[in-house]
Amino acid sequence: MGSVSVSCGRVHNRAVSVTEGAQAERIAAARARYVAPGATTPRLVVAEADGARITDVDGRSFIDFAGGIGCQNTGHRHAAVVEAVKKQADRYLHQCFIVGTYEPYVEVCRRLAELSPCGKGEQRTLLVNSGAEAVENAVKIARSATGRQAVVVFDGAFHGRTLLAMTMTSKVKPYKAGFGPYAPEIYRAPAPYPYHGISSDDAIAALEHLFKADVDPSTVACVVLEPVQGEGGFVEMPPDYPARLQELCRAHGILYVDDEVQSGVGRTGTMWAIEQYEDVEPDILISGKSIGGGLPLAGVTGRAEVMDAVPPGGLGGTFGGNPLSCAAALAVLDIVDDPEFLANARQLGETLRARLEALAAKHPEIGEVRGLGPMLAFEFAERLPDRASAVVSAAFDRGLVLLSCGLYGNVIRLLPPLNIAADELDEGLAILEESLGA
Repeated sequence: MGSVSVSCGRVHNRAVSVTEGAQAERIAAARARYVAPGATTPRLVVAEADGARITDVDGRSFIDFAGGIGCQNTGHRHAAVVEAVKKQADRYLHQCFIVGTYEPYVEVCRRLAELSPCGKGEQRTLLVNSGAEAVENAVKIARSATGRQAVVVFDGAFHGRTLLAMTMTSKVKPYKAGFGPYAPEIYRAPAPYPYHGISSDDAIAALEHLFKADVDPSTVACVVLEPVQGEGGFVEMPPDYPARLQELCRAHGILYVDDEVQSGVGRTGTMWAIEQYEDVEPDILISGKSIGGGLPLAGVTGRAEVMDAVPPGGLGGTFGGNPLSCAAALAVLDIVDDPEFLANARQLGETLRARLEALAAKHPEIGEVRGLGPMLAFEFAERLPDRASAVVSAAFDRGLVLLSCGLYGNVIRLLPPLNIAADELDEGLAILEESLGA
C-alpha cells in the first residue's frame, strides 16, 4: 500500500511524503508521552471503523475480530444506531436522570424488562456507565434485598476493575497486583471447566464445601456467575450447572446474579446466554458492552421485589443512562431482537465452530475449541501466553485484530460482529489460519 495523508479525521489514499506507519508512530509517541502507561494499548491507531473493518491512521485496513472487547455485536457504526444518536444529539446531550426524567432512559428500562430472563413478573432496571459499575450496583441491590453481606464468585471470573469488581475478578496480573487491600466478604469457588478436569459435580461439591469451611450460606447475599466466562477464556457453563447452582442458591435464600456483560445482547445466538439453559431464572441480570452499540451503557435488571429493596436515593450517578447511550441502546435492542438477526448469529456460530475445529485438527497445539453459539475461542494446550501472543501479533501484521484471554493468556477469542459479511469472515479466518502457521 502506498503512503497516505490524514485530514479532518478522514484517510485519503494518495501519495504524500510520509512513509507507511508514520502517522501511527507519531501518535504512539505522543501516547507514550501523555497517557498513563497502565492503560495499555496495542499497535493499532484507529482513524475509522465501519461494520467489521477498522482503518488505521496510515490507511491500512483490518478485519475486526475484537469489537472493542465485545462491544460491537451489531458492527461499527450501524446505520440505525448512528441515526438514533444523531436525532438524540439534536435534542439534548445530558440531563442526569437524578435531575430530570427523560424518556430514552425509561424506554431502555421497558425494553430490558420485556427481554429479561428473570421471570415473568414486574421488572425494574438501573442504568449505569459500565459493566464494572453494574456489577457493583448488583451487589449493592442484593445486599439491600437480603440484609446480608457476603458475595460468592468463581474461578475464571472477570467482573471489572473498580475496587469491588476487581476483588471479584479472578486474575492477579494485570488486574489486581499491587492494588490491595481488597474489598471484604468476597468468597471464591471453582467454576466448571471440563477441559481442566472440573465437572459440574466437582463445582457444586466445592461450593458446598465453601459453605462448610469459609462462609455461612445464611450470610451470603448473592452468587455472581458469567454463563460464558469472558476474560476467563470463553468457558461456557455445562448444560446442567446453572440450574443446579440456582437450586442451591434458593435452598439458602441466596440471590443468583447473571453477569452477561460480554455474553449478552445476542453474542451467543440468543439475547442472553442464560436462555440456552433449562429451568433457570436469575434474580438479577447484568448487561453492558454491546448494549450501547459503542457508547457507554450498562444495566442491572431484576424482579421488582428485589430491585425495590433499595430506598430512593440509594442508587444513581451523574452520567448513568446518558441520553445518547440510551438512544443507541434502543436501536441495538431492536436490531438484535429481530429473529432473523439471531438466526443469522446462530448460523455464524456454526460456521465459526466448524472452521475452528478444522484448524484444531491441523494444529495439535490447540487443546480445545469451545464457547456458546458465535461466542467462541480456542485454548492452546500449553499454559503459557507466548503462543497466543505470537498469533495475535502475526494476525495484526496481516490485517486482523484479535484478542487473547484466559488465566494463563493462552486462549484466542473471536468477537466479530454478528452481522459480518461472509467474505469478510472468510478473509479474517484465512488470516487467522495463516497466523497460526506463522
